[in-house]
Amino acid sequence: MDEASQETTSRLVERFVTARDRDIGAFSVKRLLPAIGRRAVGPFVFLDHMGPAELAPGAGMDVRPHPHIGLATLTYLFAGAIAHRDSLGSHLVIRPGEVNWMVAGRGIVHSERSPPLERTTGGPVHGLQFWVALPQALAECAPAFFHHQADELPHLHHHGADITVVAGDAWGKRSPVPVASATLLCDIRLAAGATLPLCTEHAERAVYVIDGTVELVDGAERTRVAAGTFAVLRDGATPKGQLHAPEGAAHVVLVGGAPLDGPRHLWWNFVASSKERLEQAKADWREGRFPPVPGEHESIPLPPD
Repeated sequence: MDEASQETTSRLVERFVTARDRDIGAFSVKRLLPAIGRRAVGPFVFLDHMGPAELAPGAGMDVRPHPHIGLATLTYLFAGAIAHRDSLGSHLVIRPGEVNWMVAGRGIVHSERSPPLERTTGGPVHGLQFWVALPQALAECAPAFFHHQADELPHLHHHGADITVVAGDAWGKRSPVPVASATLLCDIRLAAGATLPLCTEHAERAVYVIDGTVELVDGAERTRVAAGTFAVLRDGATPKGQLHAPEGAAHVVLVGGAPLDGPRHLWWNFVASSKERLEQAKADWREGRFPPVPGEHESIPLPPD
């Protein structure tokens, strides 16, 4: 974890996390979680901001089959398309405003690639990918996959703020994504000058600024947050906190939920409550005991310890 993490004296903001770019082949991603000093916010233990990138004609994204345990993955796009395949036989293309929710449980394998049309023509890729730790009681559940269209997600408008409740619940609205614990994930677009009271239903919250600049307002205190910065709010921070776009339009996501029900260990693509379970997952992938992805004939090898 080499993200820059800095504590603050703000009454509302605990720390800022500034990601470093990671090259994943076709384009780079900005990794926000896990970070030094803050390994999780609510159930979210991993966050990558993909792009924005422009793929050349003939180029494409190719993430070969790889395994997961103990988590659910959530993919949400702003631009572009990704073809998802998994070991359950799921095969579909996710497009902007849609949600893929893949429950790994005791083990699943999936791949992510540019669809044929987008690979031919090229085009943008921009979105977010999350890992959500499953409650310990569900960590070994059966794997599952769910896809939700953009028009299935709740949308709200509040004095210049357009809000999509991507997962969990906020401001009295609940997403149909079948989360397993208290979860907060909202896509928020603020018009210039707009002010939005922060929702207070969840114990842990963070704001990630995708584009523009915002202020987190607590009475007379104003804390500026620039694009590319992940601002973790203090647990139990004042319910009077507000999100404000002081200079122009801004695009942010609000992330959070209930604290994890115990520590988690992350190694490669695995999340578990014990190191012994991680070792079992490593051996299972090395020895070919995970189920294959139909139609795929390659995979990402287990990295060295």
